[in-house]
Amino acid sequence: GNRVKGRPKKKSIKAASHSGMGSKRKLSRFGKIRKKDHSGIDATFIGRSACLKKLQITLKDFRRLCILKGIYPREPRGRAPKNKKGQVYYHIKDVRAIAHEPVLEKFREMRAFMKKVRRSAGRNEKDEAARKHALAPTYTIHHLVRERYPRFVDAVSDMDDALTLVYLFAALPSEAHIKTKVTNNAKALAAAWGSYCATTSSITKSFISVKGIYMEANIRGSTVRWVVPHAFTQNMPADVDYRVMLTFFEFYETLLSFILFKLYSDLGVRYPMPLSVTGDEVNGSASAILASNLRALTNALDSSSGAVSNVVTETIEKSKDETEIEVTKVSTGSKKKSRELIKSVGAALNTLNEDSDDDDDEDDVDIAGPLKAALESMAESEERMMLPELDEDATKRRRLFAGLTLFLSREVPRGYIELVCLAYGGIVGWEGPNSPISATDPSITHHIVDRPKLPSSYNSLPKSREFVQPQWILDCANFQFLLPIAKYGVGATLPPHLSPWVDDEEEGYKPAYAEEVERLKNGEIVEVDVAPASGTSDSENEGSSANESEDGDDDEEDDEETTKAKKSKKDSKEEKEAHDLSKVMMSKKASRLYGRMQHGLNQKQEKVDALKKRREEIESNSKDKSAKKKRKTKR
Repeated sequence: GNRVKGRPKKKSIKAASHSGMGSKRKLSRFGKIRKKDHSGIDATFIGRSACLKKLQITLKDFRRLCILKGIYPREPRGRAPKNKKGQVYYHIKDVRAIAHEPVLEKFREMRAFMKKVRRSAGRNEKDEAARKHALAPTYTIHHLVRERYPRFVDAVSDMDDALTLVYLFAALPSEAHIKTKVTNNAKALAAAWGSYCATTSSITKSFISVKGIYMEANIRGSTVRWVVPHAFTQNMPADVDYRVMLTFFEFYETLLSFILFKLYSDLGVRYPMPLSVTGDEVNGSASAILASNLRALTNALDSSSGAVSNVVTETIEKSKDETEIEVTKVSTGSKKKSRELIKSVGAALNTLNEDSDDDDDEDDVDIAGPLKAALESMAESEERMMLPELDEDATKRRRLFAGLTLFLSREVPRGYIELVCLAYGGIVGWEGPNSPISATDPSITHHIVDRPKLPSSYNSLPKSREFVQPQWILDCANFQFLLPIAKYGVGATLPPHLSPWVDDEEEGYKPAYAEEVERLKNGEIVEVDVAPASGTSDSENEGSSANESEDGDDDEEDDEETTKAKKSKKDSKEEKEAHDLSKVMMSKKASRLYGRMQHGLNQKQEKVDALKKRREEIESNSKDKSAKKKRKTKR
């Protein structure tokens, strides 16, 4: 209002003398001063060295915590600054979760404890160091398993890596990095898992590859896939960090113990099985531990029907022992305890009279109470055992090898083949100790041999059995069909071992052997090339007369085929014209997308054509070889 028109506005006192703009306008051109670590990458992500400084732990313990908690490095969104490129970042929320972890406190206690042990060892106080080492602080990671897998389905669906690592440790030798206790625990876990899969017929697919044996099981509707390494001497590379693998094994061991406890308890079997049940084969080979677990599991399932008689006999023996103790130690206190025990059992059953005499109560043996408890537990266990039997697919798999007795020769790897045989309903024996079937048993239907030819010692065996190679078992299981053993004989060239995870319809190509098996499943008779026999003169005359009569029919068929070919050619030409017209009418974006789709389809078709061409070449070569052999035999 006081400003005169035409005069320039006065500068602010804060503005520079040479500046032509006011102070507010100057400040508006600068950015706002922001506090450190309140925005940008630094607000949400933190580097590894900063994590170690914040948590006050070593890099080794930080790695272990991240593995146990399931925390992994993350890549920040957007571009990282030039001075922070290639840096390992963790989310700030993950680091806060680690800071409140109880295991972190245990690691700190262990670190302080080891300082005391080293101090004693440095002073050459060996006894004191050994005494302190026995009092080392312990920790459990059960809460981490429940935290990471709140539902049982989540834990089962994440078993693939756990099982693969457990089977790997079961195959590794006990050396400096890996202790014997670790390998024994891995063998026990693998045996318990294999026993469950074999007993419940859960194994659905199996495939032998160079890396190992891929196996798949269906557990409560979830697919679990793992790799079993080959039974070779394992090479221990020096550039592998075994401490990281052992940390993963520590977590997976607890996870599998949780899962197996739930699966076994649903069957009505205690887990882990006591050493008295599994036998003395705890520290043996993996196949021996698997066999002992299988025996223990089957015995536990079979013993549920005899639980009542066992409980009755135990109570009678217990009551006899109690009466003997009462006779030897006649005291008022023992009599009162026995009377109170009898009264409590009678009140629970509501069958005993309260006014009964004390002498009669002391002489009688009370069987009703334990009998009732045994009947109730047996009913619960039978209800639990009914759960796996409801699966229709499992019952179909169980019928495949039903009635067959398979005997494994000494050179055949017993572990995974025994699992597949038992899962599909077969009875298995092997050449070695603790085998339920001997090699000379006449009930053996199939003898599994992996040799180029049978040794002379096999001539004394019964002639009622068939000698086949191990691939026959896996192929039968994958196709769920008993294949003819002609192609799997001893010393024979085996048919291709097809992967059960390849979808032939999606790939657009079906192998010849898969087509042959499909025809066998449909009940068709597979054609076999047989050398033509030399016929008589009468048969030749009959053939010539038949050929003369068929000439007229052939001419008519040729005319029909030519007309059909012309019609199909005309239809294909019309389809091509319509296709070109529709392509012209497309927009530029749609035509590009269509072109990319066609490019992918053409590449897929080229692969299929190459496979078919290779198959035709192999078939033509095999026919030529067979024709040459026939000529040589004729000569």
